[in-house]
Amino acid sequence: MVGSRSVPALLYYELCMLLAPVPGALGMVLRKVFWPGMFGSCGKGCMFAAGIVVRHPGRIHLGRSVVISEGCILDGRHGTAEQSIRLGDNVILSNNVMLSCKNGTITIGNDTGINAQAIIQSTNDCPVSIGRDCIIGQRCLVIGGGSYHMDRLDIPIRKQGIRDDGGIVLADNVWLGGNVTVLGGVTMESGSVAAAGAVLTKSVPADSVSMGVPARTVRNRSA
Repeated sequence: MVGSRSVPALLYYELCMLLAPVPGALGMVLRKVFWPGMFGSCGKGCMFAAGIVVRHPGRIHLGRSVVISEGCILDGRHGTAEQSIRLGDNVILSNNVMLSCKNGTITIGNDTGINAQAIIQSTNDCPVSIGRDCIIGQRCLVIGGGSYHMDRLDIPIRKQGIRDDGGIVLADNVWLGGNVTVLGGVTMESGSVAAAGAVLTKSVPADSVSMGVPARTVRNRSA
């Protein structure tokens, strides 16, 4: 949970987690005072709502004026990386967003907004990189390293290991509508858009608009 064997780090983490459910303005003020010291780094002006769950906080790095809303989960678990989750300046996480690392890394650029109930996950050294000025819609799923090997029939799929898909790159100014799924190995170039409900299994060019299951590019924004 803490990512450190240090007793002082454990005690400070426990103090911060005791403050997690405190409601109202008092809770906001207490977390604003005590929580920045829990993270690997934390810029000025960050705000933390009630009910946030944090794991391995020393591997999580926050820029300036980051807003983390109610019920979010920031899970920075990693065996070696010093920075498993990095949020740029002015990043906003809406209610119940999950950022989950299982020996992976997640990077989110400046001025990007992640809407309610989105899940962004990176596993087994398949990084997820999201650029600046991006809009991630409600209930989106962005997962690097989410596919198992399944060639063998003599052992369970879960024992065959996770396939290295190279992770995900969402460049600057990308917009994902609600309920979009982006699978590992996909790159969305700058200015590209995925319509609500799309499932992206292949990379898409800059300024393109994609839709469908699986998604296909239907037009270019400049046309």
